[in-house]
Amino acid sequence: MKMKIGICFLAFALLAIGARADSLGLKNVAGCAVLGASAVTNTGSSVISGGVCVSAGTAISGFPPGIVNQGIQHNNDAVAILAQASATFDFGILDSLSPTKDLTGKDLGGMTLTAGIYSFSSTAQLTGALTLDFGGKSNMDIIIQVGSALTTASGSSVLVTDAGANDHVFWVVGSSATLGTTTSFMGDIFAKDSITLNTGATIQCGGAFALTGAVTLDSNTISSCPSGITGGTGGTGGTGGTSPTPEPSSLLLLGTGLLGCVGVLRRKLLP
Repeated sequence: MKMKIGICFLAFALLAIGARADSLGLKNVAGCAVLGASAVTNTGSSVISGGVCVSAGTAISGFPPGIVNQGIQHNNDAVAILAQASATFDFGILDSLSPTKDLTGKDLGGMTLTAGIYSFSSTAQLTGALTLDFGGKSNMDIIIQVGSALTTASGSSVLVTDAGANDHVFWVVGSSATLGTTTSFMGDIFAKDSITLNTGATIQCGGAFALTGAVTLDSNTISSCPSGITGGTGGTGGTGGTSPTPEPSSLLLLGTGLLGCVGVLRRKLLP
């Protein structure tokens, strides 16, 4: 009986691990570091750490020569459909948050931003280096809301300093995002339309999630960090910067086990 109770507590712990640790209430974009709606296309030697997904379209091309590590292609299957619904939900949550500072009309290059919510009423531009400073604190978010298009100049960079555990960076883009050649980027990009990574652009501890259009890649590297910036690598849920979600079959087995656990605990604890 002691062994059964121990297994039950382990099952409840595993269920808890599947949820996001922060307070935003985001869903998990499970199994996807790259998510397109109409298509995902790649040219050259891109390396994606996490799944490559598309839904409701069915076009994934350029793998190979592109490589998908720690994940597979999900072509409008159950994983991709759930990921697209989750990404759409997350976009709505992140876009609805009240900003702490308005940066409209300013270039992000040369700025240092701390944990908080920053907004651009229309377009946002990054030319040069943007520093994101978490001040050594854990479970913090830096959220940048862009009313329309996000564009980075060639050779631009996003640098993270003094990160704690389970910190996250989210970009919420009202139309399309374009990363310039050799841009070194950080965080999850949720774009209402499309996302384009020009030659040599990289995304660290994040992913590219397009809600209605395509994701276009060209010799890029994308590395998701589902446990946050200081966590291990691996999607969402890909979701790139969000915690990993168990596959539906695993959830079914876990749920069945939990029902059995309820019976075991009732027999043990009730007179």
